[in-house]
Amino acid sequence: MVLPKTSYLQFTPDLNICRILNGMWQVSGGHGRIDPKAAIESMFKYVDAGFTTWDLADHYGSAEDLIGEFRRQLLATRGKEALSNIQAFTKWVPRPGKMTRKIVEENINISLRRMDVESLDLMQFHWWEYRDKNYLDALKYMAELQTEGKIKHLALTNFDTEHLEIIIKAGINIISNQVQFSLVDRRPEVNMIQFCQQHNIKLFTYGTLCGGFLSEKYLGKPEPRGFDLATVSLRKYKNMIDAWGGWGLFQQLLSTLKQIADKHGVSISNVAVRYILDKPAVGGVIVGARLGISEHLEDNAKVFDLTLDTEDLQLIDSVSRQSRDLYQLIGDCGDEYRR
Repeated sequence: MVLPKTSYLQFTPDLNICRILNGMWQVSGGHGRIDPKAAIESMFKYVDAGFTTWDLADHYGSAEDLIGEFRRQLLATRGKEALSNIQAFTKWVPRPGKMTRKIVEENINISLRRMDVESLDLMQFHWWEYRDKNYLDALKYMAELQTEGKIKHLALTNFDTEHLEIIIKAGINIISNQVQFSLVDRRPEVNMIQFCQQHNIKLFTYGTLCGGFLSEKYLGKPEPRGFDLATVSLRKYKNMIDAWGGWGLFQQLLSTLKQIADKHGVSISNVAVRYILDKPAVGGVIVGARLGISEHLEDNAKVFDLTLDTEDLQLIDSVSRQSRDLYQLIGDCGDEYRR
């Protein structure tokens, strides 16, 4: 399987990334036990299929360690050129509080050591509490470490538009923000996209498949409850669906997506991902990789040959118009983590 050139984005001069990123939240716990050996074998399959870009975090269980081991095995078996073709984007999610150069550098060094790299491709910073302004100190120290070569590029995770603007005005060069964005959660369209376009910031989106709910598996099925919601992802995104409009409207959305998918010979998931990939400022969509448990490589690849037409978009939007306004209910991107 060879992905078309349109599958990739020259994100920065030094990073040519796959626009479907392999999300490693699933190794953080709550999604089933991960076997490290099987996970590494699975990672080789992803890269061989053309899915070369990984999204992870310091708190995603063994994710950074798996990247480190994968890099060592890739270098040993295929050499430096193969290693140079993969990207791994991590996150630092500290507890709010006083930020010193020592605290920041020590934590960056942990990620460098675990991932077995000399410089982090992309450090995506998250901060839990806006009232604690120490996030600006943390970012300034990270910018210093960037100048020294420990970080290649600085980014954010789940920052709202207001605080993204504060950071930009503080003179910190941010190149992306990771936010929840799907056919259910379209909050980035309110303010975030426009701001990012103005400042040449890309969005990496997660939750785009609502933890797997946006698939044929749930079409025509009764509303899942309790034990049916077996993973952290399913519980999280079921709550989002409930807030958006409930199971009845969600079934209407799935039926509409199935109609569009059948027309193009693809899956519901393909349509859901393509819709978000086509939005302005979106650099890539993160699709969860349940390493060694289940793979959807061939299905994911179909996204890159799919073009949604005006009729498709109108059908989708006719369902969206019936939903509640999540921006009014929850707030801007990331506000669900700070309530």
